[in-house]
Amino acid sequence: MKELWLLRHGETPWNAEGRFQGHYDVGLSPEGLRQAYRLAERLAACRHSFDGLYSSDLQRAVLTARPIAEALGLTPVYDRRIREIYAGELQGLLRSESELRYPEFHRAVQLDPWNTKRPGGESMADLAARVQEFLDDLPEGRLIVVTHGGVIRAALKLVLHLDNGAWRRFQIQNTSITRLLYPEGMALSVGDVGHLEAWAEGLTDEVVLS
Repeated sequence: MKELWLLRHGETPWNAEGRFQGHYDVGLSPEGLRQAYRLAERLAACRHSFDGLYSSDLQRAVLTARPIAEALGLTPVYDRRIREIYAGELQGLLRSESELRYPEFHRAVQLDPWNTKRPGGESMADLAARVQEFLDDLPEGRLIVVTHGGVIRAALKLVLHLDNGAWRRFQIQNTSITRLLYPEGMALSVGDVGHLEAWAEGLTDEVVLS
């Protein structure tokens, strides 16, 4: 059995601005770094032990994985297959800008959100194909995977056998925790951000921004 702890990376400046990121290598904002340290502290304090740590190779995931690796004594394994969906020509654009430039794409993606490709980029089906390969290659155990919102939604669809629209209904915030059992097809939690909520005010907010 594989118990997957899927963690979305911390906030980036482009997340805050509402820009499409895709494969563009944006780092974390100061808030994103604080979120990452809070997440690491929560994982270190939980009663579970972990058998491995995997991460997307994009900087926003790498910087989120780093404090987790230090807190848990794990060495990250970086994998390009769990990068965010490649957004092609949308990368760097605000949604309002993309709607003006690519109205046909936005109409098409409303009708078929799973198979419609971003202009010059991937569809969710393309993303899911590489996520499926990654999931199948993972060893058994309790594994942390630091990745992106699109990857987590694709994993939810694959693991839970959701229909082509249900995966869009989940809110996957920055540094949220989604726990899945694979291939059993069970969700233990989705989008958990307890470490960012009021009870977690005692967690670390002091981050060295070097």
